[in-house]
Amino acid sequence: MKKMIITLIAFYFGQFAYSQSYEVTSPGNVLKLSFKVENAIPYYWLSRKNKVVIKPSRLGFLFNDVEPLNGNFKIKSTTQNAFDETWTQVWGEQKFVRNNYKELKVSLIEDSKLPRSLDIVFRVFDDGIGFRYEFPVQDNLQYFVISEELSEFALTGNHKAFWIPGDYDSQEYTYSTSKLSEIDASIGSKFSEIEVKSLIDDNFVQTPLMMKTEEGLHINIHEAALLDYPAMHLTVDKKNYKLQSQLAPDAYGNKAYLQTPCKTPWRTIIVSDRAEDILASKIILNLNEPNKIEDVSWIRPQKYVGIWWEMHVGYSTWNYSDLKNVTLKDMDWNTVKPNGKHGATTQRTKRYIDFAAEHGFDAVLVEGWNVGWEDWFGNWKEEVFDFVTPYPDFNVEELSNYAKKKGVKLIMHHETSSSVTNYERRIDEAFNFMKKYGYDAVKTGYVGKIIPRGEHHDSQWMINHFTRVVEKAADKNIMINSHESVRPTGLSRTYPNWLSSEAARGNEFNAWSIGNPPEHETILPFTRLMGGPMDYTPGIFQIKMDYYDKNKKEHVHSTLAKQLALYVTMYSPLQMAADLPENYERFPDVFQFIKDVPVDWHETKILAAEPGDYIITARKERDGENWFIGAITDEQGREFNLNLDFLDEDKNYSATMYLDSENSDWKDNPMSYQIKSMQVDKNSKIKLHLAPGGGAAITFAPHD
Repeated sequence: MKKMIITLIAFYFGQFAYSQSYEVTSPGNVLKLSFKVENAIPYYWLSRKNKVVIKPSRLGFLFNDVEPLNGNFKIKSTTQNAFDETWTQVWGEQKFVRNNYKELKVSLIEDSKLPRSLDIVFRVFDDGIGFRYEFPVQDNLQYFVISEELSEFALTGNHKAFWIPGDYDSQEYTYSTSKLSEIDASIGSKFSEIEVKSLIDDNFVQTPLMMKTEEGLHINIHEAALLDYPAMHLTVDKKNYKLQSQLAPDAYGNKAYLQTPCKTPWRTIIVSDRAEDILASKIILNLNEPNKIEDVSWIRPQKYVGIWWEMHVGYSTWNYSDLKNVTLKDMDWNTVKPNGKHGATTQRTKRYIDFAAEHGFDAVLVEGWNVGWEDWFGNWKEEVFDFVTPYPDFNVEELSNYAKKKGVKLIMHHETSSSVTNYERRIDEAFNFMKKYGYDAVKTGYVGKIIPRGEHHDSQWMINHFTRVVEKAADKNIMINSHESVRPTGLSRTYPNWLSSEAARGNEFNAWSIGNPPEHETILPFTRLMGGPMDYTPGIFQIKMDYYDKNKKEHVHSTLAKQLALYVTMYSPLQMAADLPENYERFPDVFQFIKDVPVDWHETKILAAEPGDYIITARKERDGENWFIGAITDEQGREFNLNLDFLDEDKNYSATMYLDSENSDWKDNPMSYQIKSMQVDKNSKIKLHLAPGGGAAITFAPHD
């Protein structure tokens, strides 16, 4: 299924090229990337259909203790080539991905007695561009420390932006929508429910940054292939509408420690006049290296249930006892009095295993199984967990055997408490423990301030840690689901055992905080999910928390039908049915959709979308004939007339529709729903009513 066409055109201009500018157009002539060196400074700019999207924007670096690498340049040579292939994903939103671009590589050299070299590579697709810096082997630049990267994105106006505050340690904010000139990231200080925050300043935002111009052009800025380098934030010039890269620092304020030859991650700009095309873009995936894992037979997308939500709603606890000042080395847990509310017991886990086996789920996640939960939260301790010692009421061997007999896998949980040095010391033993008892997937957690102290979740050291964990897990045939980690940048292509991650404000905030507004899930696919799947943990049926405690005011800010739709609109190959088994047993008719919906897809169609408003997504299952639709809206109710022309030719389908009722409302009547059935084909149309904060989920099964 692969096809590759490469054309190479190289230009060499004697010793140097002076005052030239260069252009490369996308394969379909939609975009044009231009580059020049003016007054010895490198600039790029981008046009779409002859209209400027990014104005001339400066490129370069500041270094520690040596002269900056951002001026005094001449063009030594340029190289252009074209590339076109179709590759197959191990898992994904669509099985086959086309990677079609034209590339411009500009080799720069300083005009000095001890010149240094820098290459800048641009790849131009029809729906956007990526660019990165490459430092070749050279005598005058070997080991160096970056104090800042100076990549600019000079915008053409005061665009509407969907943003969260720049923060080196957390992405768990709700989104704000404003003009660029109105961004005030100091709002981040009001999020008291976020455990660790490292806010940068009031004019810094995180990537992915989604924007929309007054003319209706959608622009998304992010990065791809983040390896051995800190994550990128953006500083916002609110007067001139210019963005500049801002890298996460280490304890010394340094950004990156590098040695030639080396390269940076790609900076990505995705652009279209259709919001649907932003969601459909595969630029970030395509800018990552191909799969490094030779045998992928053990990597399996899956649906799971688990002992998790019940702790968030207060039904049970992670901790076995109510002791404080717990020390791992000295505790005799068999003499400790239990608190009576511990969730991860042998008996309770068997309940989840039975439920998973009965309803066709692949796995059960168990949190709170291991000793140490009494005294970890917020204490910045070096040794909290050892990842191999269970509480007295959790029998690992018994449960391993029980799950195996039931045909269900157990998912390990490693909460590191952000004592990352402790985790790295113990990870080999922890992974060997997993393999001994048949675990082949682990949810990692990084709640708290990082140890080594002074590092951030987004710093270079931590980026390298996340990569080390994924590589070490691959060696053991273990899949990773990382929480509180760096936001994804498409590395699931290179490391397909990195199934999913959190790296955003998830569904659990609805259980014990002000929650996530109804628009939250209509923005996340345009922001956080641009770089990769999210373990958002949808499927909450008991919407209001006063069900568990009459004094609780919190509730999930959606209708029940929207919780179903999220399985389609919020992509992940690792999807949790997050509610308690007891709640699913109260609603067997709508629970059927969660049982039916796949987690791996052959094809995806974005039928309608607008960030902050609505998303309607259709997907066809991999290795099957069924199609599924998920439709969600913000706090505003909406009506849609959907064409079903994405359905296969010459097939008739039975459509089962899980819908909001006529009087559903996310705030006042969230658990009201209706189920309808009808016969359709690709010439049919369906009228959808989405309640305020609501949604719809539809299954299309072919029949004779």
